[in-house]
Amino acid sequence: MKRILSLAAMFAVLSYASSASAELKLGGEAAVRLRDDFGNKRSAVGVKTSTEDQYFQYRVRLKPSADLGDGYYFKALVQNENPAGGWQGIYPNNTEQYNLQVSQFYFGHNSAESHWALGRLPLGSLDNPILDLTLYAIPGAGPLSTAASSAGSSPTLYAVDTPISTNHFDRLFGFNYGVKLGDGELNAVLVNFDNVSTTTADRGLFNDGYGFTAIYKTTVGDVTFAPQAYVTLTHLADNRSPYSLGAQAFIPVGKSKVALSGFYTADKNSYRGSSFDYSGYIFRLKGESGPVLAWIDYNKTSDDHNNKDYNNTFVWAQYKVNVHESATGTFSLTPTIRYRASGSETHAGVTTQDNLFRTELYATVTF
Repeated sequence: MKRILSLAAMFAVLSYASSASAELKLGGEAAVRLRDDFGNKRSAVGVKTSTEDQYFQYRVRLKPSADLGDGYYFKALVQNENPAGGWQGIYPNNTEQYNLQVSQFYFGHNSAESHWALGRLPLGSLDNPILDLTLYAIPGAGPLSTAASSAGSSPTLYAVDTPISTNHFDRLFGFNYGVKLGDGELNAVLVNFDNVSTTTADRGLFNDGYGFTAIYKTTVGDVTFAPQAYVTLTHLADNRSPYSLGAQAFIPVGKSKVALSGFYTADKNSYRGSSFDYSGYIFRLKGESGPVLAWIDYNKTSDDHNNKDYNNTFVWAQYKVNVHESATGTFSLTPTIRYRASGSETHAGVTTQDNLFRTELYATVTF
């Protein structure tokens, strides 16, 4: 807490440092949630296990920004990145330390016809599952799971249940350029996934992890269409080089909103002793009406290299109660339900299950 207050004081001092400097604005949010977990697994040999757990967590996010004039700006997000999603659990006798890091930062320029941004860019992955599918089409095989496994732990991350937002903190380092094109807008992002390569034998300077994604948004009547594609330009840290493509549609229904998403991914390559031959897809139906927000995901992946198929279904439903709202901030309560049903089946008919049901209650203030 002392560190949080110190950062807030620093931002306040900087915002009044000089009349000639850009005005630094500071917003943010603080939240506490109560979560109940109910897990149910069945292994390949038929062993069943069930788990239950209840725990409190908290999270603080600070959002400094500055208008530099003539369309130039700076934005950042400061939060704790030690636990997944920035949600800190309670240690024995409250001995946990809550450290803040720069999670996102980016600067750029906006004009009437185009815009650009450079830095650790926000992804908005809660509304767009293309990278969830791209990195975790095979459960537990993405770059984060690979790194954690080598460190002695083996988390299983799935293409559903928001792994990019929760475990990758909803950002990537890259350069974004957007321009008005025809009746819509084209956005393209060059992404640097990693600088972990220890050799330049294959591509010299460009032997690290690079990717490229582009999305075009256009409106036909009241419906917004957004086709999108992602291509791995080199290889990711786990030696994969997947590509993904698909589209989203956003449909207003009275005062409500409906969003449809569908993406396909595939990777067939051999690289440095690793071989991949899989393809998969994800479909999402999402609806929002007043305080109610809900969506359902379905993902299936066929891994021909390992002779195994994966199926994942995920449901998220929440109801937001605005307790207080003013020009300076809000206070809300949000009961939430999350359910993931995951399973695998080998081509020989051996099956597994890994299901997780969660109830959550969020208490959030924004300022």
